[in-house]
Amino acid sequence: MTFRNLFKHAPLILGCVLINSCTTQTGINNPLLQEWAGPYGGLPAFDQIDIADVEDAMVTGMELSLAEIESVANNPEAPNFENTIVEMERSGAALDRAFRYYGILRSNISTSAFREIDVALAPQFADYSAKITQNKRLFSRIKSIYQKSLQSPLEDDQQRVVELTYKSFEMNGAALDSISKARYADINRELSSLYTTFSNNVLHDEENYVTFLTKDQLGGLSDGYIKSAARIATAKGQEG
Repeated sequence: MTFRNLFKHAPLILGCVLINSCTTQTGINNPLLQEWAGPYGGLPAFDQIDIADVEDAMVTGMELSLAEIESVANNPEAPNFENTIVEMERSGAALDRAFRYYGILRSNISTSAFREIDVALAPQFADYSAKITQNKRLFSRIKSIYQKSLQSPLEDDQQRVVELTYKSFEMNGAALDSISKARYADINRELSSLYTTFSNNVLHDEENYVTFLTKDQLGGLSDGYIKSAARIATAKGQEG
């Protein structure tokens, strides 16, 4: 749930001293947070996924990301596209990597153990998002860049990014008063938990659904798939 994915769900360069100050030793060694190695710019280490690492990876990743966001928000230099918008887009690289694995676990190989973690993390993801969108100093920098761009437009692509960033923050409660911000965050937290619980209940309900096919219904399926399905059917007492 990095800044890049912040408004899709429902997620910045720092010195080593600041990063290490908010990271546990477990988080540093967590395989879900490690940079990818190998060809094509690096590949996810799917063979190293362990359910025991998931919660620590997501919590530590959020801590790292928020520390990076704070670094941008507290930059003493006057806000501009490079030192604010671009640095925000660079933020949360470790969390972004962890979410790649998280998405696989959630969408493809979900288990009851993972679903418990998913439910526990849902309100934390909502809080993480709120801490970014409701960061007064950060929004002040974004607003300043946006307002200046209305008078002196940036390059077309940069102008579009600035407008989307400002509007996204505004639509997620950044311009509200403190009481309304708190209420907005509470609603998002509750919705996040309800949505996650509902989705996991549906998944749990559907994971035992089975459709048995006859030979005349197998047109277009590969031999490998048919053999695999046949073995599963046999195991369920439906040979043939």
